[in-house]
Amino acid sequence: MPKQTPLYATHVRLGGKMVDFAGWDMPLHYGSQVEEHHLVRRDAGMFDVSHMLAIDLEGTGAHDLLHKLIANNVDKLTVPGRALYSCMLNPQGGVIDDLIVYFFRPDFYRVVVNAGTADKDLAWIMQHAGSVAVKPRRDLAMIAVQGPNARARTWAALPGAEAASAELKPFHAAWLGDALIARTGYTGEDGFELMIPAGRAEATWNALLGAGVKPAGLGARDTLRLEAGMPLYGQDMDEQTSPLEAGLAWTVDLAAPRDFIGKSVLAGRRPGMQTLGLLLTNKGVLRAHQKVFTAQGEGEITSGTFSPSMSRSIALARLPAGCAVGDTVEVEIRDKRLKATVVKPPFVRNGKVLVHDN
Repeated sequence: MPKQTPLYATHVRLGGKMVDFAGWDMPLHYGSQVEEHHLVRRDAGMFDVSHMLAIDLEGTGAHDLLHKLIANNVDKLTVPGRALYSCMLNPQGGVIDDLIVYFFRPDFYRVVVNAGTADKDLAWIMQHAGSVAVKPRRDLAMIAVQGPNARARTWAALPGAEAASAELKPFHAAWLGDALIARTGYTGEDGFELMIPAGRAEATWNALLGAGVKPAGLGARDTLRLEAGMPLYGQDMDEQTSPLEAGLAWTVDLAAPRDFIGKSVLAGRRPGMQTLGLLLTNKGVLRAHQKVFTAQGEGEITSGTFSPSMSRSIALARLPAGCAVGDTVEVEIRDKRLKATVVKPPFVRNGKVLVHDN
């Protein structure tokens, strides 16, 4: 049986189409996935992301533990509430998971990991934790409020939220009592991710509804993140893929003298593949696992969809290292080869289309 978040009954009451996602009963949409997508780009929508897992790391060794476990450098985190995106790697340099780390004190961090990898992530962290206390926080619910009006509507819904978060820069968080309000997200739009005690999840959701924030499901979340050029674990990266191949070299700190698991492999590797974007020239829909034919050899689409914001098909693809932005390639769709243009993601951010054909 799939697991249920604290908001399961609320989703059913609101008419959410429930599906099994990473072992959780989650809403795919509440009627129209495309309308929910546009809602987030133009106003404000909210997503239940309580299936993800927050893990608190506490103790004098927490900083050194994260030095070892993640490819980005937690030394960048000096201001309480500052957040950092990173990958956690295996000894071969493959991605165990991508995650966000929040810094509160040198002896207190919070790591938020993906739902489908939560159990293995937790086991991996505990394997290396030593004396650090590792606390999975399944007592928390998480709600992402995203869109150009997301912050204002959140402030209208939650007493004290504006005072706590009005000055927050992107990738910073603040405490609102025993809740955390973070200016982060997975849509390419502004907004917050709220981590709140599970017992207050329904009341918080209903307060946001009352402030004009409408619910959105996993379908819109996927098209939004793909337009924003944000990778999805299990599709755009996995344990056989390095962050250098997945378009995440910017999250890897090889320059600092600290060591981390997988560093020696990445430092000595010249990737033969890279991740870039594709715009389909012809009619059709780009999908994961379709073959891409380039002058430098074959590649493969890792994530593809029809973009509601652009009214055309887009994709992230793993292509040979020699491919460049502006190249014309061919994608095999139903035994036909259709032309596509190589572009640099993101496709859409903050409601604006950023890439075009030559």
